[in-house]
This record gives sequence, structure tokens and C-alpha cells, in this order.
Amino acid sequence: MEPSLELANMTRVQQFVLLGLSTRLGVRDVLFAIFLALYLLTLLENTVIVSLICSHSELRKPMYFFLGNLSCLEMCYVSVTMPSLLAGLWNGLYHISFLACMTQLFFFIVLVGTECILLASMAYDRYVAICHPLHYPLLMRPQVCRGLALSSWLGGLLVSVAKTSCIASLSYCGPNVLNHFFCDVSPLLNLSCTHVAFTELVDFISAIVILWGCLLMTLASYVAIGRTVLRMPLAAARHKAFSTCASHLVVVGIFYSATIFIYARPSRAEAMDFNKVLSVVYTVVTPLCNPVIYCLRNKEVQASTWWSH
Repeated sequence: MEPSLELANMTRVQQFVLLGLSTRLGVRDVLFAIFLALYLLTLLENTVIVSLICSHSELRKPMYFFLGNLSCLEMCYVSVTMPSLLAGLWNGLYHISFLACMTQLFFFIVLVGTECILLASMAYDRYVAICHPLHYPLLMRPQVCRGLALSSWLGGLLVSVAKTSCIASLSYCGPNVLNHFFCDVSPLLNLSCTHVAFTELVDFISAIVILWGCLLMTLASYVAIGRTVLRMPLAAARHKAFSTCASHLVVVGIFYSATIFIYARPSRAEAMDFNKVLSVVYTVVTPLCNPVIYCLRNKEVQASTWWSH
């Protein structure tokens, strides 16, 4: 056994090959143009949102503070996954070094974990606003908002350190082809030539704590919101309360539907082609749609936009 282990260490994979979304030249050209346009549009939308929130005093409220954090996160999100997707569409295959792959994985997990906690924080903000409106200025004062945002980023960072360290410590003896457009957990575990039981356990525990924990907190907030709203005597008040939560619920639904479907299953599950399609939803479509769903239909943001012009 010892010689084989030594040979495995000697033949450790130094780079991975990302298959990307398509291998047909004509399809790749069309997809490259589409995804490049989506990438630039996503950056533009989220930059506009952050600029509006920073430059208009009427938008300096807890809800918009969290939206500004979410927009910053979305810009980082697409900038982690999109370059390798575009490079793969441009070249057919994308070669990425082991270190670059682990770096991409690290930042991707940071951002996924941060988004889970940030969405839960936003649900809590709506809960306080609707269920305890008189205490809202105290419970959601600037120090609390900054603490929740910082906790979101630190939580994502801690989860990523644990998961990436485990995945990077595995041995990869070949093959080195990842059927994906970026370095994700499941494709990497599928290529490992050593036991991954401990890594899968760490992945499972982090999913329970972050993914399911934040989802349960979000659902609990909306159950309380629903009870409060249904007890409101005026239909106009109920409509206004529900409308302030609708955008968040849509984004939460899209994000968690795709994420849970991929990551709540065993890590070595097949059907990677379908997983790639779902990955496009929460790495490309969600960051593109979030500014529209959250802000660009919001009357206060619209007013600030017109005032800017």
C-alpha cells in the first residue's frame, strides 16, 4: 500500500479542466455573447443600486443597507464564477491550476454562506418592521445592522475555511476533468482518489448549520409576519405589508430552490449536466434579477433615480 500512496502523491493533479456549458462551436459563440452581456448588465445594475443607496440620504434605512450589502455580494458572486464560464465558452475548454481552483472554490463558498445569512437577516428586518413597528428604530439601529452584516460575511468566511481546507487536503490522482463551468464541491469530490467521508461530513454539517438554519429562521420570520398581517383590520394595510415582503420572498424562493436541490443531495450524485443548468440559475440569473426584483420596482429607489437625473 505504501508505494501506491507515494505514487498517488507524486502524480497529484496540478490543474483541472473545466468542460463548461457546451462543446459545440456555434453554440459557444452565442452563449459567450449572451453571458458576457448578462455579466456586464449585472455589474451595472448592482453598481447603480449601491451608488443610489450611498448617495441618497432617504435610502439610508436598514432595508436599503442590507440591499446594498446584497448588491456588493452579487457583484462579487458573478465575478467569481463568470470569468471561468466565459473563458470556457471562448476556448472550448478552460484549464485552471489547482491553486486557482481552490481559490475560486473558497470565494464561492464564502459568498454562498454569506448570502444565506444575509437573506435571513433581511427576513428578520421585515419581521421587526411589521411585527414590532414601534420598536423598529431601536431593534434595527445602525449598530445592529452593521453587526448583522458583519456576521453574515464572517459566517460565510468560517464555513468556507472549513470546507475548502478539507477539499484541498484530498488527493487528486486523475482524471482531472470537471464537468462544470467553475470549481464546485460535488465535481471535486467526484474526482478525489481518497476517502471523502470526513469532507462530506463537514459539508453536511455546514449545510445543516448555514443553509437549513438560515432557511428555518427565514421561514419562522415569515410565519410570524403572516400571522401579524392577517390580524390587520384594513385591507390596504395588509396589502402594503405583504408588498414589502414579496420581493424578498421571490429571491429567497429562487435561491434556496436551486441551492437545496444541488447541495442537499449526496455529494457524489450524478446528473452533473442538470446541476450545471441549476448552477446558472443562482450564479447568473439570480444576481441579474435581484436588483430588478428588490430595487428597480421600489418607489423610493425609482424616485431617487429620477431625482438623480
